[in-house]
Amino acid sequence: MPNSSFLPAFALPAMAAALLCVSADVRAELGGTMPSQAISTAAAPQTLLNGALHLRTTTDAGSTTINEYATNSGQIVAYTWQGPTMPDLRALLGGYADSYRTGAAASAPDGNLHASRVVRPDVIVESGGPMRGYVGRAWLPAALPAGVTADDLR
Repeated sequence: MPNSSFLPAFALPAMAAALLCVSADVRAELGGTMPSQAISTAAAPQTLLNGALHLRTTTDAGSTTINEYATNSGQIVAYTWQGPTMPDLRALLGGYADSYRTGAAASAPDGNLHASRVVRPDVIVESGGPMRGYVGRAWLPAALPAGVTADDLR
């Protein structure tokens, strides 16, 4: 007869992995669509700027706060972040990650090791801060609703 304590020890890692998969599905990527299940959860987005944008705030595994901005149609047009660790930019930028990397490689170093700004026609990414104090934002300039500017993304 199997030890009854074996089942909970075996089940816990599987349940933790399932929870991680569910959490990963909650955030989309830049240019993607805010998942419909986010609208009906406790993390439902707030409406900003007279309804032009919807904001949803999450915290990643590194305790960094990530703000996700979406249009009324659900398209994610921007992210901002602040926290002790750098977020996974590849996951946030999605299809725009390669454009960002191309721009970062082409930008001339200005001597500031703690800040970067990559401006591409399709995506703009600003990131900086000292160790354990990372801040940044990424947005699609052409997708921002009328009347919304980068200064509105905080």
